[in-house]
Amino acid sequence: MAQSSQATPHTGAERTVKKSAAHKAAHGWRQRAWWPWLMRFLKIAFFAIVTYLIVKHARTIEWGEVLNTLKERSLLALWPALVLALCSHSLYGCFDLLGRYLMKHSLRVWQVVSVTMISYAFNLNFGSLVGGVAFRYRLYSRLGLDASTITRVVATSMATNWLGYMLVAGLLFWFRPLSLPPSWAMDTAELHLLGLPLVGVVCLYLVLCALRGGKTLSFRGHEMTFPSLPFGLLQIVMSTANWMIMGVVIYVLLEQKIAYVDVLSVLLIAAIAGVITHVPAGLGVIEAVFVALLSHRMPSSELLAGLLLYRTFYYFIPLGLATIAYLVMEVGAKRESAGQSTGGH
Repeated sequence: MAQSSQATPHTGAERTVKKSAAHKAAHGWRQRAWWPWLMRFLKIAFFAIVTYLIVKHARTIEWGEVLNTLKERSLLALWPALVLALCSHSLYGCFDLLGRYLMKHSLRVWQVVSVTMISYAFNLNFGSLVGGVAFRYRLYSRLGLDASTITRVVATSMATNWLGYMLVAGLLFWFRPLSLPPSWAMDTAELHLLGLPLVGVVCLYLVLCALRGGKTLSFRGHEMTFPSLPFGLLQIVMSTANWMIMGVVIYVLLEQKIAYVDVLSVLLIAAIAGVITHVPAGLGVIEAVFVALLSHRMPSSELLAGLLLYRTFYYFIPLGLATIAYLVMEVGAKRESAGQSTGGH
């Protein structure tokens, strides 16, 4: 009887623990079950909308007019856009230097900038998994960095890029929301409200840098180490400048016929549309978003002519240069490897 009376509370406790564990497991399963499906639905819906815009506007475009517009453009007037595009690529090439500072690895500045610029050009044209990740891992590992160091460098660079994006987009949407076409059901006020949470995320990041700089913060099993406040500010300044230069490139190629802040706003919307739809190089996505949002202010043929030049200057020419640089690095690495092998014998 004594054993029975002692076993009863133990059994009840076990049942309570089992029920609690089962409840948590069921709750966790529900959380894991609906969230991926929701994100998948949103991505499919967004992709469907963008596809509809591409098809709708592609059917109405007179490509002959686009070609005529391109022929009328002055080559002399295009040089500033090309120079600005190369400046943007060079600035982005410095993003990995921030990771170099944090990780204190021994690669030289020119090596880091070269790897970043090559990866960025391939990232733009083939997607982040190919350019932003695969090329960085291959090139950095060839130069002697280990996987964990490369991961930290890539993560720092990506965070830098999107911090600047959120600040620029948030400020533009809040203080100067884009005037949407009359046919759109979405009101300007709704776009205006998107600005506040974007700026809020950047402010939160800076607060955490100020309070927890150099310390590790655990959140739901994930550990994050925040840099110092000056470092965080530098990240935002560099990225903000880069996004703004990209906007200037398109502004120049559209012959300053649309306000710069509106061009920049549409570029930011097109950038996130390209990321969500996973279309390599945002091919057709950028054009569709620009035509959909700005064709009521500027003829579609002129818009597309400017965007084709933008693709040439910001995507294709840097890709050609990056391909040559990548081949040179590969040949150099093979020669060095062969030399070490010969020296070993």
